Amino acid sequence: MDLQGVSDHGVFAPRLMAQSLRTTVDEIAQTVGLGRDALTRANRVGTPRTQKRLREMVEILNRVAPRFGSDLLAYAWYRSTPLAGFGEATAMQLVRDGHADRVHLYLDRMDAGLFA
Repeated sequence: MDLQGVSDHGVFAPRLMAQSLRTTVDEIAQTVGLGRDALTRANRVGTPRTQKRLREMVEILNRVAPRFGSDLLAYAWYRSTPLAGFGEATAMQLVRDGHADRVHLYLDRMDAGLFA
């Protein structure tokens, strides 16, 4: 996912993200663990909490998209594939729980050829 394509004047834009991922703003809100209002109200979309959640998702999607050859497949992985060593938790669940760093560590290990 091209960061330029999902931001508007340096602020992540949920509407552009939804278009890029062929989904809805409601699903993006669910994916990042925020209410719909956080992504649809102009006075809330730019808050640090909202932008942090969106940034964390985009950073991970950007990192894994080349593995899958598609932003859409990366997004599907992010939402639905349990990560080895984290029980049944997906990248989405870990990020929503405030553990984006663990997803990056997992990816670092995968890149180094280590599994779980």
